[in-house]
Amino acid sequence: MSTFQRHLTLAAGFALAFAGTAAHAATPPQAFTATYQVLSDGNPIGQATISLKPVGNGDYAYSNEMKGTSGFAAMIGASSSEASRFRWSHDAAEALTYDYRMDTAFKQIHRHMQVDWNRHTVQVTENRRHFRYAPAPGMVDRNILPLAIGLALQDGGRSVSLPVGVRQRVERQTYQVKGNAAVQVPAGHFQAERVERSDSSNAFAAWYVPSKYPMPVKLAQKGGGDLTLQLVSFRRP
Repeated sequence: MSTFQRHLTLAAGFALAFAGTAAHAATPPQAFTATYQVLSDGNPIGQATISLKPVGNGDYAYSNEMKGTSGFAAMIGASSSEASRFRWSHDAAEALTYDYRMDTAFKQIHRHMQVDWNRHTVQVTENRRHFRYAPAPGMVDRNILPLAIGLALQDGGRSVSLPVGVRQRVERQTYQVKGNAAVQVPAGHFQAERVERSDSSNAFAAWYVPSKYPMPVKLAQKGGGDLTLQLVSFRRP
């Protein structure tokens, strides 16, 4: 598996969320588009574009598009897309649908998740395999986690234990602010809050600037490859 494929598998959509014991944020999210540089072992290999927009009735569409632009990732045509729809309920995001697609010249993965809150069911299909389980209140998918943490940080959150709908179950994930650090990325120089996952041994960190952005300015993950995302630009409509 290529380094870019490992990135898509290990860090697709990032993996964060924040605030108290649940990711509650008083302020609803606002539309934006953010672009990131994707690096492996310090070398640029691709680009990610993340966007959020309201679609009516308190629902939102959130997408994350990644594409290999150099090195082996470009040679094999590596790309991935994640698309989520969530509702804003009780001052928090709550998953409705999630679609993930990863394509290379050698491998394809497609996952679809559908949440029916009235029937209290989650149905997941991945490459002809089917899974079904019950959702937990306040459950999000892995794609919208970075937005959940950013909104909560902007409201003063410092830690969270959040239910995340994965392939076969709801997984409880916990993250904490570990301190402040100076960060240099293509978008500029920032004094950021460093966030780490506290319920797992995975080497994972993200840096947020809550006063400016609801998304991290930098994210780094190790395990199957030294992978980093760095903010290039952030804009609102």
